[in-house]
Amino acid sequence: MRFSVVAPGILLASIMLLPAARCGGETPARIELQNDPEAGNLRVSMDGREILVYQYADDVDLPHCWPLRSPSGKNMLVQKTEPYPHHRSFWFADTVRLDGGREVSTYNAFYSGRKRGENDFAPPFRDHVRHLSFRRLEAIGDEAVVEADLVWEMDVDRPVLNESRRMTVRALEDGEYSMEMTFVLTAVCGDVEFVSDDVHYAWPYLRVQTRFSGERGGVITSDTGAAGQEATNGETALWMDYSNTVEGITEGIAVFQKPDGEEHRWLTREYGCFGPRRADARSGRPFTLRKGDSLSQCVNILVHRGDAVTGRVAERYRDWIAGRVE
Repeated sequence: MRFSVVAPGILLASIMLLPAARCGGETPARIELQNDPEAGNLRVSMDGREILVYQYADDVDLPHCWPLRSPSGKNMLVQKTEPYPHHRSFWFADTVRLDGGREVSTYNAFYSGRKRGENDFAPPFRDHVRHLSFRRLEAIGDEAVVEADLVWEMDVDRPVLNESRRMTVRALEDGEYSMEMTFVLTAVCGDVEFVSDDVHYAWPYLRVQTRFSGERGGVITSDTGAAGQEATNGETALWMDYSNTVEGITEGIAVFQKPDGEEHRWLTREYGCFGPRRADARSGRPFTLRKGDSLSQCVNILVHRGDAVTGRVAERYRDWIAGRVE
């Protein structure tokens, strides 16, 4: 690994491989990581251009990815919006109880902050998810791996759940890329009851920009061929795609649910939200994660050109499941 300081407080991690076919030269890394602890963000670049930024500053209610850029460079997600200012672009949250105590909603963490005005809240947040540290920041050629430790907290600083995240970003061709995400929650402070209802959660959520949404002509498509919110919301699926034509270019985001032998229903909204739920036996009904136990979710995000058909989303889902990345 070669680390080079490119500005005060900014660490650029890049790993170069020496190809057998070339002598005395290096293969330029297609994926690069640029971490700025002072600003609280990790920038991911592909072929020299920013594709996404992981936001983890101390003053955010939920660590999240924003922006997330299309192959043509457009930001596809919205960080904060009305009438749902708690939506955080691409985020992972829930509503829980620790050892039978009060409800702790990291989903609504924004509203637990100091009120400054109508729908305007600021730190400190009573309930929130806090980024602790990176365990791994590594970029090799066309792939980068990020591993982070986080904690879900209540009453400002009381731990409820430990979380680990692993993000693997892979550069594809023609500006496309994928991002495999694994979230693992561990109950280390006591039994944790999950009390999220059947409406207000997905694991994870994505909130697309209005111009990419169904309200502006975007199309939500599932692996079954169903299209639109009415046909896909609350239905089981292996993957879901959200695509639209913006400024004459058709692009989309597909979310792949890793098969685990159980059915997963999805949340979809024409205004721009979508994401998979937990396995059906633990979705929309209370269940308890016992102290010491863990719960995980794995998805793959494909940012592609074209719509679900021309972007070959079904084929690429099969490739991901088979361990192929193209």
